[in-house]
Amino acid sequence: MRIAIIGAGAAGLFAGGHLARFGGDVTIFDGNEKCGKKLFITGKGRCNITNACDRENYLNNVVRGQKFMYGAISKFSSSDCMEFFESQGVPLKIERGNRVFPTSDKSSDVIKVLQKFCESAKIKLKEKVVAISQKGDCFLVKTSNAVYNFDKVIIATGGCSYSATGSEGDGYKFAKMLGHSVVKPCPALVPIELDERVGILQGLPLKNVTLHADADGQHYSQFGEMLFTDIGITGPIVLSISSYINRAKTVKLYLDLKPALSLEQLDVRLLRDFDEGKNKSLFNIMRGLLPKNFIELFLSKVEIDAGRKINSITAQERARIVKLLKRFPLAYKGLYPIEAGIVTSGGVELKEINPKSMESKLHKGLYFIGEVLDIDCLTGGFNLQTAFATAYTCATAIIKEGV
Repeated sequence: MRIAIIGAGAAGLFAGGHLARFGGDVTIFDGNEKCGKKLFITGKGRCNITNACDRENYLNNVVRGQKFMYGAISKFSSSDCMEFFESQGVPLKIERGNRVFPTSDKSSDVIKVLQKFCESAKIKLKEKVVAISQKGDCFLVKTSNAVYNFDKVIIATGGCSYSATGSEGDGYKFAKMLGHSVVKPCPALVPIELDERVGILQGLPLKNVTLHADADGQHYSQFGEMLFTDIGITGPIVLSISSYINRAKTVKLYLDLKPALSLEQLDVRLLRDFDEGKNKSLFNIMRGLLPKNFIELFLSKVEIDAGRKINSITAQERARIVKLLKRFPLAYKGLYPIEAGIVTSGGVELKEINPKSMESKLHKGLYFIGEVLDIDCLTGGFNLQTAFATAYTCATAIIKEGV
């Protein structure tokens, strides 16, 4: 059976390796000069291949496509993923948040394993696919070099973030050529731009805070670390929130700067600090609660002069400080562009794909795997796990038919 795979990334290589080893006549096409170009830069070049968690925890980190992924993650779990790479000679380690990396911290080791796994397949690099059509029981794949005939086609082109790696959204174009619907791509796991001047805070980290978002009537929150940029905010909790609000029309953001304390507890804490420093300035007292560089912005919003002596602060003013510590507003402007996103949200409409095989419901013999689908997850190895799980589900379904 002649099988074409469009895209030599994580999903394409993983599916290709399984199919070729079971006798499939597999050809993998990629316009890049080498395999796994986007994979090479994932996890800052360290390649966070999966997350060491159970099925339920994985599904809880799927932002869109949770129900669709239930079967695939049951067939190929994170423990299966770890077992595969270790069996191929890549020792692994588990870091904070159950993130799984190669012990070497080299994404190139992961790519080498996937390439070796595909040694029975033909890999055509620098050969960009430009069109796909179906003619009878066959598919015509037109590339920059030639036109080929295949029995089956697997589209594994990824999304459209990091376009420099070749992820230009070609998979969406091919899907539309073949009559599929595509949910409009938008950025996910991306920094947030603020509609206020925060450049003076650039590089300032905030730890152990909770970022809240009210978006089109839904509420989301993330606890952890964030960082101010020249025009907005980034960091783990910001990237996660962005994936939930990227399709919302109205968004309101605010920070709980002291999530471990209730309003009442925080008021007691502030009153104690005030009693112990009656002759100090408000700025000096706030240094015990906030980073020094953040205090000026904070006090400008609470509208109290930083030089005021504590013994002149009224109960009403103290109440304003407490309230702002628990609900500090951030003027939302929008998300950074899709190019800045770690992954793409949106893609081929899941209702048109069989989750048991990743086969198109419109064209027998056509499959979609990985990020080209309308599936996206939070950070921590979940998106690559999705790529491997959908690839495995697709490959095993084709193998059962007989390659």
